[in-house]
Amino acid sequence: MSRTDLSRNGERERDCRSLAAQSQPMTNPFKGRTGLDRVMRATGYSLAGLKTAYRGESAFRQETWIAAFLLPAAFWLGRSWVEVAMLVGSVMLVMIVELLNSGIEAAIDRVSFELHDLSKRAKDLASAAVFLSLMLCAAIWFAAAWNRFGA
Repeated sequence: MSRTDLSRNGERERDCRSLAAQSQPMTNPFKGRTGLDRVMRATGYSLAGLKTAYRGESAFRQETWIAAFLLPAAFWLGRSWVEVAMLVGSVMLVMIVELLNSGIEAAIDRVSFELHDLSKRAKDLASAAVFLSLMLCAAIWFAAAWNRFGA
């Protein structure tokens, strides 16, 4: 082997060690909480997220008010516990997907307000997920109503 080959091998080894060091999991000083303290803090963060979504996202606000009507209606419309679970679950799914959509939009806006193809793609995909969850919810409610009144 020539000197240049040995030099290149040494560089490759350093690069591999550097990559290995970079791939180590990041440590977070705030992740040391366990037990009831962790559960209480996580609950607080979750409630803060719901509050932020309700105050800052008009779509989430609208869906919350619709859910306030539909969730009790699910117990009246559903004929079995499975139907009630499907009706309630479909409404909750819409709200969950809306929260994820809002989170994706906030993260993208945090990075930059600049128009970029990848930002548009991410926001459009998240919006499509909300649309699909709304269509699924509507289909489940339509089927339950048809089962109760139409058939």
